Amino acid sequence: MVTGTVLAEEETFDEVVALSLAHVQRSRGEPGCLAHAVHIDCENPLRLVFVEQWEDQDALAAHFQKAESRAFVRALRDLLAEPAAIEIYRAEPLQMG
Repeated sequence: MVTGTVLAEEETFDEVVALSLAHVQRSRGEPGCLAHAVHIDCENPLRLVFVEQWEDQDALAAHFQKAESRAFVRALRDLLAEPAAIEIYRAEPLQMG
């Protein structure tokens, strides 16, 4: 599981959202992508939170190496109030019941 956050400037928010949605929609079609979403933080509406699930580490590595993924990161750099943050977790589904 991957989580990421970006904090937009008020004047760049719409552009950051548009770039983020395009990135999410493109990423969903990549091999090994199980889920890829972006959400607005309820406590700070200028912060976007990304949540991703990938089949395995190889699929995630391939995603990070895509030219489109690198271009997305570069496009955001000048639009953010602070550097983006990303965290990668290893998780297993919990069987309930």
